[in-house]
Amino acid sequence: MPEPKKLRKQYVNNDYPHVMLRFEDGHEIQIPKGVGKAFDAWQGEAVKILALWDPTSSERELVESRKGEDFDDAK
Repeated sequence: MPEPKKLRKQYVNNDYPHVMLRFEDGHEIQIPKGVGKAFDAWQGEAVKILALWDPTSSERELVESRKGEDFDDAK
């Protein structure tokens, strides 16, 4: 079985007060509205996009789940 390919991707949060990207290995990246961040993901890795309406709350809403390759390439 071939090794998964490491990808350099980005996500821009234009829609939510705060977004969290949660990766399969458990690490998280928080992105405030109007900000984009680049990150590394593995090909085939599921990344959950969670909206945080109130960053002081532990409540999160699943917006979408995408594979690493489905994000835009980092510039």
